Amino acid sequence: MNHNELSSVLVRVREENPLVHNITNVVVTNFTANGLLAVGASPVMAYAKEEVADMVRISRALVLNIGTLNLEVVDSMILAGKTANELDIPVIFDPVGAGATLFRTEMAQKILEEVKISIIRGNAAEVANVLGEKWKIKGVDAGAQQGNNVELALAAAQKLNTIVVITGKDDVLTDGETTYLVSNGHPLLTKVTGTGCLLTSVIGAFAGVEQDLLLAGLSALTFYGMAAEKAFVKTGPWGPGSFQVEFLNQLSLVSSEDFDQLASFKQV
Repeated sequence: MNHNELSSVLVRVREENPLVHNITNVVVTNFTANGLLAVGASPVMAYAKEEVADMVRISRALVLNIGTLNLEVVDSMILAGKTANELDIPVIFDPVGAGATLFRTEMAQKILEEVKISIIRGNAAEVANVLGEKWKIKGVDAGAQQGNNVELALAAAQKLNTIVVITGKDDVLTDGETTYLVSNGHPLLTKVTGTGCLLTSVIGAFAGVEQDLLLAGLSALTFYGMAAEKAFVKTGPWGPGSFQVEFLNQLSLVSSEDFDQLASFKQV
């Protein structure tokens, strides 16, 4: 994949303004909505079982995020996911905190069993625990790295028959055969709550306009990381509060030319 292919997906997001249906967690709802608007997508958050299927039908992508979950939300996620599957609408899944509690892990696995997931995005511990491997996790944050993220992503993609994104110092993207490492990003992203969740929704926006989901994922990851780098250049000395605001700005300002100058990825 080349820089022109990656930047073309961003251009289409801004031209087509895809509606992204998010069933996400209460901690990140506002940040996610503002982030998607900054990118050029259109966010909607609908949770009630009475309307999720109808909302999916008018959306271009569905994002399921278990950050603050209960049984009723899980039921809504599965209903929405099955509707999306029927309509060939991509479903992006974020197993936030999988491994922190048995309930959370079991619900993540239940969703994966009942819904065909197009892309799963999580940190290494979350993805490992979904697979049944016991990696340490603190709340909803990854513990110390315990294995090779590329090998883990490949194993998850092959077992779950989906595209897997594992975010970390370097992000891993794979469909089980073709694998990319993305080096764009900045550590300050870990000091602002919801940046991982927003990334999942941004991947949803890109998947909503591009059928090649590996291309959509790679474009979204490089774009997101470049926005973080550009935000840090402007606000580095001022800390995470200023960074968060400028990051939203940069999500709307990253240009096609930035892909040529700043995108950092390689196939492995």
